Amino acid sequence: MSTGALDEALTRLAREDGVLVRVEATEGSAPREAGTWMLVWAQGLTATIGGGQLEFQAIDEARALLRLDTGVDANHNINSDSDSGSGTEPLRKRYPLGPSLGQCCGGVVHLSMRRVGVADAVDLRRQLTEHLAPVAIFGGGHVGLALARLLATLPYAVRWIDSRDGVFPDALPAQVQTEHSEPVQDAVATLPPGTHVLIMSFSHAEDLDIVIACLRRLRERGDLPYIGLIGSKTKWATFRHRLEARGFTEAEMARITCPIGVPGVTGKEPEVIAVAVAAQLLRRREAAR
Repeated sequence: MSTGALDEALTRLAREDGVLVRVEATEGSAPREAGTWMLVWAQGLTATIGGGQLEFQAIDEARALLRLDTGVDANHNINSDSDSGSGTEPLRKRYPLGPSLGQCCGGVVHLSMRRVGVADAVDLRRQLTEHLAPVAIFGGGHVGLALARLLATLPYAVRWIDSRDGVFPDALPAQVQTEHSEPVQDAVATLPPGTHVLIMSFSHAEDLDIVIACLRRLRERGDLPYIGLIGSKTKWATFRHRLEARGFTEAEMARITCPIGVPGVTGKEPEVIAVAVAAQLLRRREAAR
């Protein structure tokens, strides 16, 4: 199972301290958006805040923090205009992206820096996943596995759900949480608002039950922005007849995306389907911005 930057960070944090660098806010054009992070180690990096001179300078300042005992001293020694509190309060600094930094973006990036160690691992995991977009995958099969593996490397927090016991791998990325639900559709009611739902269980009957639960939730709360159902046009035609028989309208059924994935990608391999679906989610994410 491949892992993302968060897994790498948490694994390495068990062995050595690092400095968490986060983009707190931006003004105008900037390489990365608020919430972006990287961990700077004495040797090496995990993740990126966009590269270029901004990142190079942030790395130098983060490594200066590693050489000091407290963030208070770092506040004094690194930059007199920085704003840092005591203890675990982060160092904060404003970076204009102009000629002085050797970048021509023209915007401003506000960074925070905080030294972290193994004792911070639980809090760090919470901090670095709370801004991720929620995705629910219903189905622990080959495509579900490929999607969970891929989405763990992207800005998504994955809830992976199945009605069967023993279908999930023992080791999973930090951004993936598994759940056993029987009946499986009961989990729909507990999804966080804004969850993107992907339906690909081992059974067409289960798929239909999950679709119905999602449509009922949309009637009540309207807070599931995307519901994708794996399958062919023939499968969806069959589902439409069954949904009509249960009283769902054309407008309601139009909220279901089937087949899933960006058009033009026709491969049947689980990894190919995963890439096509991830691209569709990312496209919707950009459109929502």
